Amino acid sequence: MSGRTIRIVVLAVTTALIAAACTGSSTDQNGGNGTGGNPVSDTFTYSVNSEVMIGWDPSTDYSNEVVAMQNMYESLTRYNSDTQEVEPLLATKWTSNAAGTEWTFTLRDGVTFHTGRPMDSTAVKEAIQRTIDLGQAASYIWGAVKSIETPDPLTVVFKLSYPSPIDLVASGDYSSYIFDTHAAGDQDLGKWFAEGHDAGTGPYTVDQFAPGQEVELRLMSYPGYWGGWDGSHYQNLVFRVTPEATTAAQLLRAGEVTMVQRMTPQLWSSFANQDGFTTTTAPSWQTLFALMNTASGPLANKNVRLAVAYGVDYQGILSALHGAGDPLSGVVPPGLWGHSDDLPNYTYDPEKAKSLLQGEGYGPSGQPLQLELTYLNGDADEELVATLMKSDLADLNIQLDVRGLQWQAQWSQGKSSDPSKRQDIFIFYWWPDYPDPVSWFYNLFRTEAKPFFNLSYYSNPALDTEIDQAASLAATDRAAAAQKYHDMQVTLLQDGVAIPVYTQVYQRAMLSSVSGFQDNPAYPSVVFAYDLTPEA
Repeated sequence: MSGRTIRIVVLAVTTALIAAACTGSSTDQNGGNGTGGNPVSDTFTYSVNSEVMIGWDPSTDYSNEVVAMQNMYESLTRYNSDTQEVEPLLATKWTSNAAGTEWTFTLRDGVTFHTGRPMDSTAVKEAIQRTIDLGQAASYIWGAVKSIETPDPLTVVFKLSYPSPIDLVASGDYSSYIFDTHAAGDQDLGKWFAEGHDAGTGPYTVDQFAPGQEVELRLMSYPGYWGGWDGSHYQNLVFRVTPEATTAAQLLRAGEVTMVQRMTPQLWSSFANQDGFTTTTAPSWQTLFALMNTASGPLANKNVRLAVAYGVDYQGILSALHGAGDPLSGVVPPGLWGHSDDLPNYTYDPEKAKSLLQGEGYGPSGQPLQLELTYLNGDADEELVATLMKSDLADLNIQLDVRGLQWQAQWSQGKSSDPSKRQDIFIFYWWPDYPDPVSWFYNLFRTEAKPFFNLSYYSNPALDTEIDQAASLAATDRAAAAQKYHDMQVTLLQDGVAIPVYTQVYQRAMLSSVSGFQDNPAYPSVVFAYDLTPEA
């Protein structure tokens, strides 16, 4: 895995690449005329910021692959972020007992894998059991499962050791895929996947894979897809890796890509109200945090952490993002159940920050305070946040050493077994593994013997208990679970564990020939190409 933040990399613009984009070929991979008009095509070309297929295994992969895998694979359910309800996908209906410890799913009849094998209850059990047994990626979401029973070919029964919202779990963007565990025959399945194969039930299957190339992956329609191909659908889905935002914009203007995953606010706004193009904006569940080292260094002092939190001009950051970010109240983003607007959020209050620092011997009239902050090198938004924080905190006599690192280097430093080598402030994004607030709490704030994603090194046994209770309550009393999440967020804010900086706003631009696109924050940056209609 390359880390949660690798999926949102935006590299700095270079003049050379801008020039290359302006003088590139006029051949239109979308079947258009290269004018940025309305080409009619059966191919959807998605310009993505970085390498897509970090790995190929639906049980273990936990990175950019989601944008392609959600078109090759399907889960039992899918989450509708508009209604905040779980909807049928490979399962047509489901029920649970009152205790939330037994869930029964009825499967869709007539579904086949891309290998031709029928998808039945045994195949579902084998896929989920493999994911559980391998114990990687987001497999923890199945942690309550004690056994999986298959009383008949279209019925799957989950017996749990404690209550869990399996309807939500089964709609996750990672580790919830159903696939053919027999696809490799006598070969090792993991190695077979790694060769660039897929074994899902989704509308698209692998056509060509060219690792390291700009056009990295081509998917084609699976003729036997259970949804059918009547009506107008994109028959092919292409992923084109374009790290440079300006280059991606040039390709879109030329009609050589259908949609751009992400670009700067300035570039995005240049497509607004332009003939031949459509722009959309939608709040996401991608939340940017500044995790503060609660275990060692100056920030082990809660008052110093709170001083940093009150010393940041959040409105200034949002203004500098030009609409690409929204204010974030607490940990859970708006649009996801468990979000609260009435939390004791941090506001820019330099006088309060000075008072807190002065009480600890720091501040403008005290000792200078030196802190190290790391962010993902190449992510323009993270760099912007780090730069503005450095400027804001300088007025408080806090010297912020800002360092941009490649993800693995940043993550390795954060996970170092030597506390003296860890950074004081760790900036990165988080979004949920499945549509439940527990993803933030379990991964970022639950006690870890060895740091993994809890890079504030926070340990609160009482909070650990509440996290586990909330996760179970979600299966039986979601309102009660939401109240627990509210109370836990209050605890985190009062302890100064992490600064919720903002929620990212998706700003998409695409050819106007695309109809039916809608962002679903439960599946970050995923385009469900089958649901789109190519129009003139």
